[in-house]
Amino acid sequence: MTIERLNELKELLNKYNYEYYVQDQPTVSDQEYDALMDELIHIEKAHPEWRTPDSPSQRIGGEVLEGFTKVTHSVPMMSLADIFNEDEVRDFDERVTSVIGDTDYVVELKLDGLSVSLIYENGTLVRAATRGNGTIGEDITHNVKTIKSIPLKIPFDGPLEVRGEIIMPKASLEKLNKARRENGEPEFANCRNAAAGSVRQLDSKVAARRGLDAYLYHVPQPDQIGAKTHEECLLKMKELGFKVNPHIKKVHNINEVWAYIEEAATYRASLPYDIDGIVIKVNDLADQRRLGFTAKVPKWAIAYKFPAEEVVTKLKDIIFTIGRTGQITPNAVLNPVRVAGSIVQRATLHNEDNVKRKDIRVGDDVVIRKAGDVIPEVVRSLKERRTGNERPFEMIKTCPTCGQPLVRKANEAAYYCVNEDCPSKIMEKLIHFASREAMNIDGLGEKIIEQFFNLGYIKSIADIYRIHEHEQEIMDIEGFGRKSMDHLMDSIEKSKQNSLEKLLFGLGIRNVGAKVADLLASQFKTLDALFEANIPQLTKIPTIGETIAQSVVDYRNNSKNRALIQELKDLGLNMTYLKDTSVEESYFTGKKCVVTGTLSMMSRKEVQEWLKSHGASVASSVSKKTDLVIYGENPGSKYDKAVSLGVTTMDEEAFKEASGL
Repeated sequence: MTIERLNELKELLNKYNYEYYVQDQPTVSDQEYDALMDELIHIEKAHPEWRTPDSPSQRIGGEVLEGFTKVTHSVPMMSLADIFNEDEVRDFDERVTSVIGDTDYVVELKLDGLSVSLIYENGTLVRAATRGNGTIGEDITHNVKTIKSIPLKIPFDGPLEVRGEIIMPKASLEKLNKARRENGEPEFANCRNAAAGSVRQLDSKVAARRGLDAYLYHVPQPDQIGAKTHEECLLKMKELGFKVNPHIKKVHNINEVWAYIEEAATYRASLPYDIDGIVIKVNDLADQRRLGFTAKVPKWAIAYKFPAEEVVTKLKDIIFTIGRTGQITPNAVLNPVRVAGSIVQRATLHNEDNVKRKDIRVGDDVVIRKAGDVIPEVVRSLKERRTGNERPFEMIKTCPTCGQPLVRKANEAAYYCVNEDCPSKIMEKLIHFASREAMNIDGLGEKIIEQFFNLGYIKSIADIYRIHEHEQEIMDIEGFGRKSMDHLMDSIEKSKQNSLEKLLFGLGIRNVGAKVADLLASQFKTLDALFEANIPQLTKIPTIGETIAQSVVDYRNNSKNRALIQELKDLGLNMTYLKDTSVEESYFTGKKCVVTGTLSMMSRKEVQEWLKSHGASVASSVSKKTDLVIYGENPGSKYDKAVSLGVTTMDEEAFKEASGL
């Protein structure tokens, strides 16, 4: 038990912390790490005079404060001005270039967390503070020391301040809220609230358990590190051991800025943490100084904010709709509100169990969410705003269209109308069949189908291909003349030549979505061959399980369905898979692959498409059936799971060599 051994342990544990929490490339097991930490704590207990502020043991928490000390920032922590669309992005560029001419920008993900200032003296972390009002913040050093991605010691002499964002990863929030539910405590609404609440704990042991993380992105006094550009600041921070976000990029003009924003919007939901926008900064620090500041914000940086994904509005009523499978869905009728760029007046409540679990009532103020193209949903009600006049939810017992009793199937949360002649079910099946993702019959949209159905012109899928029998009656409908009729007829005729997967998806077989339809069609090539297959033959296909196989067999065994297929054959619809299924043989042929992390040679999607064209199947998650995980930088949990399951992994360089790219 010597001071030399203590220093050796500190050096090792700091190294392992950096590898695990910053590089995401651990070199020792959890058991080995824990053993070294126990040894360090044992030595420090025996010799408290040897314990230093930069010791890894300080990360486990234990310091309890009576209150937070105020901290005055030597350089104000200013916020950024917000912009919300492409025109405003280009306006920002015009303001910048009118002063300094053409310039490079650095674009960064706008992390949704809590801003933090870190002060180091001769390489040791001595203070961490919140932004506060920009001039005065709060000392949160005791909690920041528990965040393992923030170094307690860096190889740097003299003073240094760096700033960044403390975040709570989505996985940490899920784990935290699960524990709070089990303890009867209220859940955190989102990652940002959870991060803010965690760093403002007086007891650092609480913060230590919360799974916080941090990314650093700013040096307020860049002369401290001799940097000339913001990019150099980021590289220097990375060299010093700080965690810098891998998605930061230098671009050369505003067109590249906007391309970055559009790309980030596509992968935003898949990130392991929340972001709410993109930060755009002039790269050259001398140009930043020339541009200067307004009273509140810098002129050389701005924050593009993604359209709001969660907003609050009033739930006026709950109505029930029926889908093509007969499933009854409760839907919220809302005061109109803009969400993710569009006005929303309805939102799904999913099913009875969901509404009752969330205790959503008519008259509540509710939070609604819309991510990308996902149907808006009610996330939660704001119970604290209730007046007592709200009306509890009641599930209906009969179909809102045909009046038949509803049935709740075993092991399902949904209720169904099982009446095969229910008008709403038939209409929804027709709408699905003609939709763009299915048979793509242009001119036969939802409203037209509803009109033709009510007039008796289309009562089944086969009737679509006999619509010419009602040509004159249709042309007598106001607004539906010769040109519209000819266009509709051409579109219907063209749909007969669709490849099999389009027809298969359009038939609306339960559990057979567009991807499954394409997989089944490519395997069996004809509808007859598919319908001759039994369950064991179907489940031999990767990703086709018992549930999907049973749905296909049940559909085939229904006499009405067999009669419909024969009608469609007689009407001239193609029943064959028409895509080119030839693939180039490769090392990857026949392998089930997962692609994860950030790749430099091409995007993940491009790698996935390449793999498919060379005979591999591509999955989104890792399991025991996975043959290969191809990974780039920051591969995250998928890589970890592959290692734990013993699945073969391949980094980007190895992939290049094996693929010949």
